[in-house]
Amino acid sequence: MGFLDIVHAVLDDPTRLAPFVAAISAVATVTALSWPLLDAQARRQRMARASGVEQRLRDRSAAARNASSDAIVSLRHAAPKRLYATIVERFNLGKLIQNPQTKALIYQAGYRGPAAAIKVTAMRVLVGLSFGAFALFYGTLVLGLALPLRVLLVAVAAFAGWYGPIVLLKNRLQKRRAEVRRNWPDAMDLLLICVESGMSIEAGFRKVAEEINVQSAVLSEELSLTTAELAYLPDRHAAYRRLAFRTDVEEVRSVVTSLIQSEKYGTPVGQALRVLSRESRDLRMAAAEKKAAALPPKLTVPMILFFLPVLFGVIMTPAIIQIMQN
Repeated sequence: MGFLDIVHAVLDDPTRLAPFVAAISAVATVTALSWPLLDAQARRQRMARASGVEQRLRDRSAAARNASSDAIVSLRHAAPKRLYATIVERFNLGKLIQNPQTKALIYQAGYRGPAAAIKVTAMRVLVGLSFGAFALFYGTLVLGLALPLRVLLVAVAAFAGWYGPIVLLKNRLQKRRAEVRRNWPDAMDLLLICVESGMSIEAGFRKVAEEINVQSAVLSEELSLTTAELAYLPDRHAAYRRLAFRTDVEEVRSVVTSLIQSEKYGTPVGQALRVLSRESRDLRMAAAEKKAAALPPKLTVPMILFFLPVLFGVIMTPAIIQIMQN
């Protein structure tokens, strides 16, 4: 009896599929239960590798800080390429570079230095022209559209290319905000420990930047920049305000306000940091609970589209087979 004969016999009588399904289920169950034991050696190796990651990252961060004479230099971008500067000069986009909203968006998105605005503006021009040229080519040679439709297509594509880098910057800004908001309570706990152990605010920020680098490179960068600004700015309050402006997170603004008031009126910094640290943890827990509460409504549509048809198929298929056999 060949393999095709077995397949035809099973298809003629679907009840013969039960032994095969039971065998496959048994093999899958045994494999799933025994997989942790089979993977024990690989798991121990992964844990051994992970145990040294934190120390290697700390050593790398310390070496980078010691090699640089100025902490700000490593956070700034190099000079713009000649192509970018030429595009800005030819299209006379100097006013667009000086736009306060665009400059604030670029700065908060993590692109620092005077060259960042030139690069972003030149990229907007290049992407807009590229999208417009591709739309003209596609609309003329492929779609064969009339002239008004081609003009409309090119205009829409050019506008999308012109506004596309801004959308990417906003997306990057949102990701940075989310990362800072997620890791800020841990940084506050570390800062509280440093302050209560006798460290100054500058030393506390420096230590927290070194320790939090393993968990969040973005927050470590912001705190490192704040440490450098506290060292060279004549007004310490300006360094705190710049930290709140760069992160644009409500929890950071609350801490900055407390630090400014503590230095202004001489109130204990440790007590204020303890209260704000507890509030930051409570806010993070509240945000997690909010996401968990919003999960059931979001799962309703996927369940209706994907789970219920399969469930109905599993329930109704035996009844349909029995009806067909009778």
